[in-house]
Amino acid sequence: MSVYRLAMGAGFARLQPELQDYFDLDPAGPLACGTGTGTFDVAGCPLPALRPLLRLSARDRSLFPEYQRNVPFTIVNRAGLDAAGRPALSAVRTLEFAGRTRIMEDVTVWDPQRGVLLDRVGRSGLLSTDLECSAGADGRMRLVSRRSRLLAGPLSLPLPRLLEAAAFTEQWWDQAEGRFRIRTKVIQRQLGTVLEYDGAFSYRPGSP
Repeated sequence: MSVYRLAMGAGFARLQPELQDYFDLDPAGPLACGTGTGTFDVAGCPLPALRPLLRLSARDRSLFPEYQRNVPFTIVNRAGLDAAGRPALSAVRTLEFAGRTRIMEDVTVWDPQRGVLLDRVGRSGLLSTDLECSAGADGRMRLVSRRSRLLAGPLSLPLPRLLEAAAFTEQWWDQAEGRFRIRTKVIQRQLGTVLEYDGAFSYRPGSP
């Protein structure tokens, strides 16, 4: 069963049918991967003073320092199992900024012991957040992460509140355009929006 079905239970059926297909990648099912291609109307960090610091996180494929409009991108989703045998979904996003390609990746894992989705961010997976997902009254998917921790071997260390940031994502099927739309903001308590992307994409089952 897909990680989002496990997390949402009966609420999964309240998503738009197109979203159900998108989020229902199952490591044991016939559809275990999918590819999307589109354009972000805007993507990156809107705070110039913060961008030099984000160059470090860009090395780990988590955040990035650029901020541009009309950024082509692809996303490849793959369902599988993590090292502990838990259902997982990896997402690799490739953004084509002017003169620079950036990659963002994460792995979402269903934790049956705690009954939550864990989103491990970046290539290293050292940063983990608890991911809440719900279906809005309009059938849109809403994803929220507020609690973050650093993973170091068997240790799980809560991130100091001064450094914590909350991420908010909304994704939906735009019937008029015949494409998916996605809107994400990462907001830090003291600084405001530190990362955002907003755009539309087409999606099909299968690898690129």
